[in-house]
This record gives sequence, structure tokens and C-alpha cells, in this order.
Amino acid sequence: MGRTQTDGQTLLERAGQSGRTARVRALVLSGYGLNCEAETEYAFAVAGAEPVRVHINDLVGRRVALSDFHILAFIGGFAWADDHGAGVILGTKLRRHIGDDILRFVEAGGLVIGICNGFQALVNLGLLPGFEAGVFRREVALTYNDSGTYRNQWVHMRVEPTPCVFTRGIDRIDLPIRHAEGKFVTSPETLARLEAGGQVVLRYALPDGTPAGGRFPWNPNGAMSDVAGICDPRGRIFGLMPHPEAYNHITNHPDWTRWVRLADPDERAALLDREGAGIAIFRNAVQEVEAALI
Repeated sequence: MGRTQTDGQTLLERAGQSGRTARVRALVLSGYGLNCEAETEYAFAVAGAEPVRVHINDLVGRRVALSDFHILAFIGGFAWADDHGAGVILGTKLRRHIGDDILRFVEAGGLVIGICNGFQALVNLGLLPGFEAGVFRREVALTYNDSGTYRNQWVHMRVEPTPCVFTRGIDRIDLPIRHAEGKFVTSPETLARLEAGGQVVLRYALPDGTPAGGRFPWNPNGAMSDVAGICDPRGRIFGLMPHPEAYNHITNHPDWTRWVRLADPDERAALLDREGAGIAIFRNAVQEVEAALI
């Protein structure tokens, strides 16, 4: 497990202090340039799951069985340095070696989340938008930002009404983005189908929660229709460019010092102990699996 230290303890040790035995197992895919393992493990642990970091070679070599898990997480980073395009090699390798395993996992009710590079891998794999179950088909792309630069900033997100398991109970959220190829593009026909089917989950927004309307920097990459995240028709496969695992504690947010300064002195200690809003996305997934296990 990850050894990111805080006050002499790993993040996972801190997350597990409640003593609760997790029933939900989450596979956090790692290796070859992926780099958000510790944060993603921590987010799942805080949400009540047992996260297990698995190198891609162990998964494609079937030394680890995907069927032993309930949630599959494609994390952020730069798989194979994005040498042939963001998420291309990762998506191709998984489809070639364990494509059937992934389809069986989804058919059996497993949940999948792809974050940033993970979202790019999901669309290159053809698992999203997933109009037809049990088929890999590439119908959308995530390409170079209109700015021509890598963007590392926080964005306001509008959460649309969809069947997405991961965003239940959330209508707005701030999250960080870190990408050079995050511009969502597709054909007008495919976009209309996504909109009509309620598969557009997240949109880049203005501070008041209204869609960004393509305006930079609120829409940081020029994405069509401000799309920042989509799901499959059942809402069980979710891809998004922002990083929910990177907002795991209130102090991750750039405004946290102002919030503390303006808070009532009696409330400051509790405020500083508050988890970040991104954890809700992981907790929704864990609770969905827990309900199915009852």
C-alpha cells in the first residue's frame, strides 16, 4: 500500500482508524506513468472501502482476478507518457489482454470510475459512452486543450440529473483539473444522444453554477457543451476529467484559509476536520455496492 506519511501514519492507516471492516473491495490500477495511487486509495478508504493497488501487469497477467473486486478505478497520470495520445496505449492494452474480463465485470454489476487519464483510457478502450452494452466502441475523444497548454487549476462543476451512481445527491462541486488533453469532442449526433439519454454528468460551470458556455478559464479546455464527465446508460461507468480524489480534505481547496478566517471561532476546529467534497463521489460508489451485498 501507499506510504504517504502524515504525522507518522500513512494516509490509509489514518483512514482506517474507525476499526470498521470494509466489505467493498476497490481495485486501484497502477503502473507505467499512472501517479494518483495514494490519493485514490485514501479516498476509497475514507469512503469505507478496502482499496488494493494493482499493477497493470498483474491484472493483464491474471495474477490478480478482476472478479475479486466490486469497483475498478482507472486513475490519473500519464500512462506510457501519453506517447501515442492520452490513454491510448492503456486502453489498447487492456482491451487486447483482458477485454472479456472487463465486459464480464461490468455485466456482473461492477462499478468503474475513470479519472483524468483514466477517463481518457475509458473512451479509448471504448467502454464509454457505452450506448450498447457488452461492446467496445470508441465514439468520443479527449484531445488537446484549446489553450495549447497544460492546465492545473480548480474548476466549478455543475452536476446534471443522470442515473450516475457516483454523483447521487450532488448538484455542484469544485474540483481540481490537471491535464493537457481534456477537451471533450464528438460528433453532433453522438452529443445529442448523450444529452437525450442523460449521460452528460458533469459540466464546467461559472461560480454561480450555470454552464460556462465555453468561456475560458471556467471551461479550461474548450470541451463541447462544457462536458467534463459522462456515464454509460446505466450510470455504473463514470469518466471525468477533474480529480475528486484530490479534494479529500477541506485544506485541499484553495479557499480553505478564507473559510476558516470567516468561520465562527467555535466552529473552526470542526471545519478543519471536515473531509473534502470529492469523497462523496467515492462514498456513493461504496454505498451502492454495500446495498447490493445486504
